[in-house]
Amino acid sequence: MEHATRWHWPEYGIEAFSLGLFMVSACLFTALMEHPASPLHQVITGELARRGIIGLAMGGTAIGLIYSPWGKRSGAHMNPSVTLTFWRLGKITPDDALLYIAFQFLGGWLGVVFSALVLRSAIADPAVAYAVTVPGPMGAAVAWWAELGISFLLMMVILVASNNARYAAWTGLFAGLLIALYVLFEAPLSGMSMNPARTVSSALPAQVWDHLWIYFTAPPLGMLLAGELYRLWDRRVVCAKLVHDSRFRCIFCEHPQEFLSHLRRERRPDATTALASARVSMAEGR
Repeated sequence: MEHATRWHWPEYGIEAFSLGLFMVSACLFTALMEHPASPLHQVITGELARRGIIGLAMGGTAIGLIYSPWGKRSGAHMNPSVTLTFWRLGKITPDDALLYIAFQFLGGWLGVVFSALVLRSAIADPAVAYAVTVPGPMGAAVAWWAELGISFLLMMVILVASNNARYAAWTGLFAGLLIALYVLFEAPLSGMSMNPARTVSSALPAQVWDHLWIYFTAPPLGMLLAGELYRLWDRRVVCAKLVHDSRFRCIFCEHPQEFLSHLRRERRPDATTALASARVSMAEGR
């Protein structure tokens, strides 16, 4: 890992831009699907169907950002919980982690502010409510455990996939699919956040602070727990990027080839074949 001797402002800016764009997607599709005056809301009467479309939009946005040149540059954390976990695993310096988190909060908030300028009064409608995340009818305890569970699973999938030669190139797709499924099935329990910056970004303009502690405790704890369990398997975490492409600067790995070197050392029967596949995927930017 590179021990930073300078600030990595491009990466910080990308983190802000990425979460900001994700929040624009969340606000826009929530308004399109849930505002009573929206034609789509009137045509698609099933709540589950509308939530499925929102999930596909948000999951697709996440996938696009992760595989974009920006996401391949910063690592596409877009979440303080993800950044904290990689810091705990020793893959990001404290200074970089602190600024990643600060810019994630800033970018998410700016994304909601921009959405408010575009959607105007529609975003403040109670059915949209700035896409806030609040506990569902089953209460705060259920919401907390739900946030813990989905955060744990997402981080475990990221760690397992990104450090496996066969699945590394698919990490972003796995993460996006989980987000889509979470919106569809888990959102009624907690609003589906997994992300303190995402929750605060909506809470600030909406002035909705219901059970904010849930989203500041359960997601980081769930992801940190995933990181600790992964370490118990005695497996090395190579990089803090969700998708590592050697064509883009990496502030986490000292040399771009460190990632491939790690995959080469994996003790698996098909390691040679998997390594060749990973090289092709990264060279083509998949």
